[in-house]
Parts: sequence; structure tokens; C-alpha cells
Amino acid sequence: MADVKNRCRGCQTGGPLPFDFTMAFHPIVDIGRGAVWGYEALVRGLEGQSAGFILDQVDDDRQYRFDQACRVKAIEMAGRLFPRDGDTRLSINFMPNAVYEPSACIRTSLETARCVGFDTRRIMFEFAENERMTDTGHVARIVAEYRRLGFVTAIDDFGAGHAGLNLLAGFQPDIIKIDMELIRGIAGSAARRAIVSGIMVMARALDVTVIAEGIETPEELSVLREAGIELFQGYLFARPAVARLPEVTLAA
Repeated sequence: MADVKNRCRGCQTGGPLPFDFTMAFHPIVDIGRGAVWGYEALVRGLEGQSAGFILDQVDDDRQYRFDQACRVKAIEMAGRLFPRDGDTRLSINFMPNAVYEPSACIRTSLETARCVGFDTRRIMFEFAENERMTDTGHVARIVAEYRRLGFVTAIDDFGAGHAGLNLLAGFQPDIIKIDMELIRGIAGSAARRAIVSGIMVMARALDVTVIAEGIETPEELSVLREAGIELFQGYLFARPAVARLPEVTLAA
């Protein structure tokens, strides 16, 4: 417990990160409503460098501070860019292994949202299925605490790793995002269509919403709509825009 407290204190003290970064925003669209459901905040360099470029600068000693800094940056920018009178969601990626005590590590996010007037019920925290989970029980505690506080929770890249079904069985998030590798070529693949159909059966039984990500063609969109999916993300609608909200094409 002392180690947890010391590491959580390390998220809140010490010097700044030795580099700066910004966020790009990528829309998640609700095709049924013909509207933007939310935006995922993606890490970018100040000159548009990729997330990989930034993450290469984050060593083990800085991952906790970096995780906190990303949350703060995303919420602050959303407070400036998102419509004030709407319910547009902000999706933030987080690293479960960088959260030592859920209730303590979330305080900075809550305070930032309060300062910029951003309703925390509009915030979705998503973690990748293929991130190495050192303690799935700890992840379950994070999800439970975030849901208690009113946040939406999501498993990203569902179907990309080896732990997806175990994670879904162990704790049900509000949302699963089907990995784009399952989406690519689905119009011509009976196997991929069958897998997505099976995911939808599980999601309905567990009352979990499904987002299909990586949509690039009208054919992919059509097949997935027939499967019952209404929320989508991908280049078919818009590419991520750095430090601003992109123009969105709501393909039907």
C-alpha cells in the first residue's frame, strides 16, 4: 500500500515532462441519428507527429505522469472545442498499468473537468485489449470506480489481443470497439461477418454498446449496419484533425 501511495504521489509532483504534445480529434458517428456521437482524443506532436513519435519519448519513469498529462490536455481542449450545450462525448485512452489507485489517480481529471465546465458524464475512458494486463483484478477495480463516478468505459481494439473474452467476462464495460483488422475486407469475408455477428449477440446479452472502428469504405459500413451496429469511427467519415474538430461526412 505504501508503494501505491508513493507512486500516486509521483503522478502529482515533480517536474514537467521534457516534451510537449497536443491532441488530434477523431469523430465517432451515430449513423442512425445522423450526428457526431463523440470524439476520440489522440496524442500528437506539436508539428503533427504521430502518437508513436511521442510515446517513444515516454520511459517507464514517466508513463504515470504522461497518462495524467494526456487526460488533462484532452479535457482542457474538449472544454474549448466541444459544443457547450450538447452531449458530445470525449473518448480518452488510458494505460491501466499507470493507474495505481483509481480513486486517487482520477482526481486530476475530475478537477480539470470542473475547471473547464465539462460534464464528466460525457467522458469515456477506453483501454486496449492488447495492452499487457499485469493484474486484471486491478483493471476491474478501475472500471468499477470509473463507472461509479459516472464515466463511460470501453474496451478498445476488441478482437485484436488474446484477452478480449476474458476481459468481457470479468467486467462488462459500457462499450466495446471492434478492432479494425476484423472490419477490413468484411464485405467479402463470410468468416469476418460471422465473427462480428457473434460479437453482436454477446453485446446484446450483456447490454454492451458496440462501436466499429476503422471504417474506410461504404461497403464496410453497409455490412456492419446490417449486423445492427449504429456507432462508427473511421476515415470514411473524417481523418483526425490536430487541435481542432474535423469536418465530418455523415455517409449514409
